[in-house]
Amino acid sequence: MNHYDPQKTSQQYALKSSSAANMAKSLIVILGPTGVGKTALCLELAEHLHIPIINADSRQIFKELPIGTAAPTQEQQNRIKHYFVGNHHIEDYYSASMYEQDVMNLLYSLFQKNDVALLAGGSMLYLDAVCKGIDDIPTVDSITRTKMMQRLAKEGLPALVEELHHLDPEHWEVVDKKNPRRVIHALEICEMTGRTYTSFRHHTVKKRPFNILKIGLNRDRGILYERINDRVLEMINKGLEQEARDVYPKRGLNALKTVGYKEFFDYFDGIIDLEEAIRRIQSNTRQYMRKQLTWFKHDQEIHWMNPDNIKEIINYIDESIALANK
Repeated sequence: MNHYDPQKTSQQYALKSSSAANMAKSLIVILGPTGVGKTALCLELAEHLHIPIINADSRQIFKELPIGTAAPTQEQQNRIKHYFVGNHHIEDYYSASMYEQDVMNLLYSLFQKNDVALLAGGSMLYLDAVCKGIDDIPTVDSITRTKMMQRLAKEGLPALVEELHHLDPEHWEVVDKKNPRRVIHALEICEMTGRTYTSFRHHTVKKRPFNILKIGLNRDRGILYERINDRVLEMINKGLEQEARDVYPKRGLNALKTVGYKEFFDYFDGIIDLEEAIRRIQSNTRQYMRKQLTWFKHDQEIHWMNPDNIKEIINYIDESIALANK
């Protein structure tokens, strides 16, 4: 697949539709916190628009984690084609910048057939990568990545945090110092390029050659809590414990530093009992939901709606697309 070229003009990417010449291309973005009901709504919306769903959940891409990430079931994928679901393995290195390129390539192809595309998910960086673009930070080579992972295991996170303080004090000020993935990635860039990680971060919003319509889904906080708690129990019933046991030997992978797995790993290690593991999964999922909403509330382009109002949402989208084509 050819890489997306941000230097190409809008005219090159905004291809003519087979049904109507010079129609504007529109990307519908359905976002919202975990457990809000994005999947059910998007299935209805995709059927209405006769288009596939582009997944924007950074953990649903991993083939080994369908239950704990609430990935679309095989039945749902048979109903509507999904992209970026189970297309990678937990050992694979994958980043938001790689996702940006892959989605832009896909949109280039999809917009040749339809004037509308549908992106849906709750991973904040993945959504921003497509809608706003992400800094062109070099891809880390396998040698550097292996070296840093070995150093993490041998020296520990505090030592690497201190090294980052020395090499890139500006990024050290803002990085989550308890998140080994963030710290290691910054050090990898420093090691590989001889430059600071900060020097690659420009935060420039890229202009996309298509319209973007963002719809945020939300519910009453108490209802969201109940839905999350119930969904965790449903995951348990579907076999989340066994899914976690299957990947337990690879627990050090970044893909597994995820709610639903790290709690079960503590249970397997005898640190907590099963009841406490389930309680923590529910609690940590609710905490992640709050983090998502805090992130999303800063985006003034999001039009917030209740996912139960499917007809209202569909009408809003239809009217917005029609307005964009006037």
